[in-house]
This record gives sequence, structure tokens and C-alpha cells, in this order.
Amino acid sequence: MSRIDYSSRDIVQALLKVGLEKGDSVFTHSNLGFFGKLDHGNDKDDYCNAFKEAFFEVIGPEGTLVVPTFSYSYCWKKTYNKLETPGTCGIFSEFIRKNTNSFRSDDPNFSYTAIGKNAEYFTKNCPENPFGRDSFWERFLSKNGVICNLNFDAAATLTHYVERGIHVSYRFDKPFKGKSVINGKIEEKIFYHFVRDDDNPELYPDFTKFDKKAKQLGLAKVANLGRGQIVCISAKNSTELIKKEIIINPNFLIKGKI
Repeated sequence: MSRIDYSSRDIVQALLKVGLEKGDSVFTHSNLGFFGKLDHGNDKDDYCNAFKEAFFEVIGPEGTLVVPTFSYSYCWKKTYNKLETPGTCGIFSEFIRKNTNSFRSDDPNFSYTAIGKNAEYFTKNCPENPFGRDSFWERFLSKNGVICNLNFDAAATLTHYVERGIHVSYRFDKPFKGKSVINGKIEEKIFYHFVRDDDNPELYPDFTKFDKKAKQLGLAKVANLGRGQIVCISAKNSTELIKKEIIINPNFLIKGKI
């Protein structure tokens, strides 16, 4: 018999340990494979369903689960169809995207998919800039959202929303024109990405300092699960930490120096 690393009940206990509660709106970056072997897990759908069910056992019907389903379609000069275009963020995100109860946003580069009470609110009428006013992250903060990452550090795409809000010098808005399938018709649109200079390795993202500080201060809670870890931090605490630390060290979120 092959080794069993964790069970569905272990997932629930780990989510409770990192502080998730009934009614929470939860965002997760995920890599399920690092956890190891799930008891009674025979294929990827078994694994994905176990985590989805565990999340909703903890947050309940008043909660909301959000995953990134980024496709970078306009960045890669491809047509975006939110009903069909796959994301690039792993098997769990794709599992949620394909769920018949899910809602996906129209952003051709940075779409989000959600299930639960606030799913439509988080995904409807998305603005042209995914890191600007009325963006997903602004809405998520308004609902006191919680970031709960599966085998990732404490950081999330929220960092770019915060960076843009405080006008960091190493990123800038860049428009991307492309085509989207909307109600069966192709429309040309423009969406933005808050980009960096790809040719300058000093500006590559590095969340090591953020992750270490968040854990040192007790803002990020950690629970072991199987061979991996779950890390959880509120979007509010994440935002406030970045704003505070980047004043002290402008290189807080990048590899090199500016």
C-alpha cells in the first residue's frame, strides 16, 4: 500500500489552524501536488474536490472562494473567451473555473474565478486596469478578504495592486489591445498590465523579504499539511505591511536595488 500523507479531515483542520472562519472571502494561489498523497485520492479531480469541499466546510455557504485564472491572452496576442480560455494557474484554479456554479471576470490577462456568496460581486464589470480602482483587489479588501495559499509563500498578486497604489518607480501601466468573445461576438478592447522592465533582472519580483517579515510579526499563520504547508494572511495586513516596509526599503518586493 502506498504511503498516505494526509486526509480530507486534515485539510479542514489545517484551514482552521491558519484562522479561516465562517463567512470569509478567501483567495488562494495553489500547488496541490506538494502536499503528497491524499487518502482516497485517485485522480486530480479527487484532490481538487477535497480542497474545495474543505474550504466550504470551514467558510460555509456565506463564504466565497476565489482563485486566479490568469491567461495573459492579450499579452500573448490571443483571443480571450472567459467561458473557454484556460488559465495558467494550476489544476485547482482550473477545477474551480470549470465548476458550473463559478463566475469568471472578463479581464483577458488577469481574470479571477469565484464560487460563493460574493462570487458575482468580485468578478462582474471588471475595470480595464486589474490593479486600479474598483479592481478585484479593491473589492476584496472591502470585504476583509483573506489570502490562504497552498504551498506558496504569504504573497499574492495583491502586491501589484499595492505597488501601483503607492506609485513604485519600477512598474508602469502598459495597455494591451486584443479581442474578446462576449455574448458570442468578438469585440476589440484594451486592458492594462502593471509591468516591469523584463530586461532588468534587478526588478524581478522577490517576495522573500515580505514572507519572512509577515511570519516574524505573526501576521501570516502557517499550518503543515502532508508534505506541504498552508499560509494565511489577511489582505488588509498584507497591504499595510507592504506600505510600511517599502518606505523603509524601496527594494522590499524586488530582487535587486533601484
